[in-house]
Amino acid sequence: MTPYRHEVRYYECDRMGVTHHSNYVRIMEETRIDWMDRLGYGFERMEAEGIVSPVVAISVNYKHPTTFKDIIEVELTVAEMSELKISFAYTMRVGGKVVCTATSTHCFLENGRPVVLAKRFPVLYQAICDCR
Repeated sequence: MTPYRHEVRYYECDRMGVTHHSNYVRIMEETRIDWMDRLGYGFERMEAEGIVSPVVAISVNYKHPTTFKDIIEVELTVAEMSELKISFAYTMRVGGKVVCTATSTHCFLENGRPVVLAKRFPVLYQAICDCR
């Protein structure tokens, strides 16, 4: 898939004029939402069917600062996948230069209980597998 694009907004910058570190986690979420929409199985649909996908682990490595109006292109890949969890890898670039790398791991829950994605959502599971 084509990278997700995020333009850094003024309010996302700190007093030093660089993107505040917490905003990269938000950009990761925007990217996941966009990615799921492109798969044809958005978060709205999942949640309407009673499934939530909380973050269980996150790691962010900041390489270079970004600033107001920078366009951050985010490449998302499926790093790992099991019956109960999925891990995504993110590479964020500005003008081809890597500014941040990150990973996030998520599980799938229905009524607070783990869901085996391949059984509950075989179409979504297959679409994710096809992206690997």
